[in-house]
Amino acid sequence: MRFFSDNAAPAHPRVLEAIAAANRLDTAYDGDEWSQRLDGAFSDLFGTEVRAFWVTTGTAANCLALAALCPPYRSILCHRDAHIEVDEAGAPGFFTGGAKLVLLDGAGAKVTPETVAAVCDGIRDDVHQVQPAALSITNATEYVLVYHAAEIAALGELAKRRGLAFHMDGARLANALASSGEAIADVTWRAGVDALSFGFVKNGGLNAECMILFRTELADEVAVRRKRAGHLLSKGRYLAAQILAMLEDGLWLDNARTANAAAKRLAQAAPQRLAYPVEANEIFLKTTDEEADALRAQGFDFYEWGPGQIRFVTSWNQQDEDVNRLASAIAAL
Repeated sequence: MRFFSDNAAPAHPRVLEAIAAANRLDTAYDGDEWSQRLDGAFSDLFGTEVRAFWVTTGTAANCLALAALCPPYRSILCHRDAHIEVDEAGAPGFFTGGAKLVLLDGAGAKVTPETVAAVCDGIRDDVHQVQPAALSITNATEYVLVYHAAEIAALGELAKRRGLAFHMDGARLANALASSGEAIADVTWRAGVDALSFGFVKNGGLNAECMILFRTELADEVAVRRKRAGHLLSKGRYLAAQILAMLEDGLWLDNARTANAAAKRLAQAAPQRLAYPVEANEIFLKTTDEEADALRAQGFDFYEWGPGQIRFVTSWNQQDEDVNRLASAIAAL
């Protein structure tokens, strides 16, 4: 009974059907009919003109966007537990050609305008110190907390005032929106976000993620950077077809709602054990080593997050029987 990661979940049947439908002769790279529809589909979704670029990994989506927003001699502000710091093997520095990550603190991997301002104020405005060029946040955060529109807008206003570009890692943005019920435009471009990594693999995709540019003037540079980074697939139509299938009839949001509902059921099993509020599809529980071993002995797969803490992740196709059994096992600890 696997609750290790939504990355391990299968692809949604409609995604596989879309790949099969795209399995015919067409133009190569991103000139095919599916890739050519992405800009329009996402512009309709966000209610503003955007440029959309498929890539194969969230790391590439994050780092290609950051490379377009931050030059090699500047820095990117992010939480110290941000995925770009902890789980991308130095890729931001590689893709940007040397930009520095400046780490911020905040409960549940959230940052606030006050924290960002304090760090910026501590950097001398001279040639001896690296000057910040961009702010990056993750929504939902690495500890399953959701940034709401007002919080993002406050960060966006600060970023604009300080001359910082604003990037959002949206690996689980669908889960965040399914939780908050807010409009996707309100938590992105209307709040000042310049570039977004829109996650699909965790939410039912196979191997397609999408980088969204709200600053469309960056599109030409990003196109070159994607090619140079080895992410311009010759048969890109298979990635575009997946993404379009997820967008059709709101499948991306329906899948996230299903995953969130399963996580909520688990959270209700032992609320006193929660390390963080469950606002998306991850659950962090406080346990002893013996309790974790007891859960694993019953057939449950999960991630040991650190001393006294374990993590469960629910996915779009989590089986009700497995969720109920895990909820009962947690309650019985």
